Amino acid sequence: MKQLRNNVIRAGLGALYFSGAHHLLRPLLSGVGAIFMLHHVRPARERVFQPNRHLEVTPDFLRATLRHLRAREIDIVSMDELHERLVQGRFDRRIAAFTLDDGYRDNWEHALPVLREFDAPATIYVASDFAEGTGRLWWTALEAVIAKAEQVDVRIGHSALRLDASTPAAKQAAFDRLHDWLRALPGEHDLKREIEALCAAHGIDMEALCRSLCLSWDEVKRLAADPLVTIGAHTVSHCNLAKQSEEIAAQEMAVSRVRIENALERPVLHLAYPYGDREAAGMREFALAASAGFKTAVTTRPGMLFAGNAGHMTALPRVSLNGNYQDARILPVLTSGAATAMWNGFRRFAAA
Repeated sequence: MKQLRNNVIRAGLGALYFSGAHHLLRPLLSGVGAIFMLHHVRPARERVFQPNRHLEVTPDFLRATLRHLRAREIDIVSMDELHERLVQGRFDRRIAAFTLDDGYRDNWEHALPVLREFDAPATIYVASDFAEGTGRLWWTALEAVIAKAEQVDVRIGHSALRLDASTPAAKQAAFDRLHDWLRALPGEHDLKREIEALCAAHGIDMEALCRSLCLSWDEVKRLAADPLVTIGAHTVSHCNLAKQSEEIAAQEMAVSRVRIENALERPVLHLAYPYGDREAAGMREFALAASAGFKTAVTTRPGMLFAGNAGHMTALPRVSLNGNYQDARILPVLTSGAATAMWNGFRRFAAA
């Protein structure tokens, strides 16, 4: 099903490009700019089984994106400047901001050199448990479990299942089944229990995985010293905030901010909601982020920026640079606003 969805999206992007419709729609739908969302930036991996491929782009694709924006004379700005322009209504030039979620070491190793080529600022949102080396990158751990296994035994509800993982196609099907199940569990303690059981059964060390992929506090400090880099908060544990009590959700935001501020000795004013979709961040979370003192907070809801977003600074949409669609031809489609407008039913913004 996910592969079918990817094929449909790819076909839709291609249709917008080859028809030239994005040129006609640009004046109506491109708004005042966009916030681009990334996670990993690293060279392409050769392995066949890569269920989290959508979370990574190559340095060359990031470079192509930046080159495209510069060619269109779009200003690439920090989240501080984006906030300022939205508040002041300064829309004489279109803007773009780059954001990277989670705090991966490859952001420093591979993304930052490309950003420097274009003098392009970026915000990296750090989950403080990841910087501690104790976080649960459960989607990556699940990939590691299934990559290693020939079969996976798991109990879902009252049913004991044995999932085939002997071929790449079977591995993908098993990953999709388990990923959707884990995301739908009612609480973080449920997710923690189940992913830890899977990792224990298959010899995967989640903390070692976290330490190998994520920036340590010392590395976050060194990265923050670069004038192009802003460090933002991404909660403590990377939990689904909407599934937490109001008290816990508020603590996840506030404690993450305090930890990062203590490490960097500077204010942390920008937040990214983990997962960031409608099931993970809604009106309550937007209000909590504002109460916690964040100037901006970004979702994963697709959308361009419009003047009206100035009234919803803790519910900002983003445009995903998705690893499944690394084709420079789609960049004019993405910056035209046509793709996100179709996704949103041609509403300019949806903050509810």
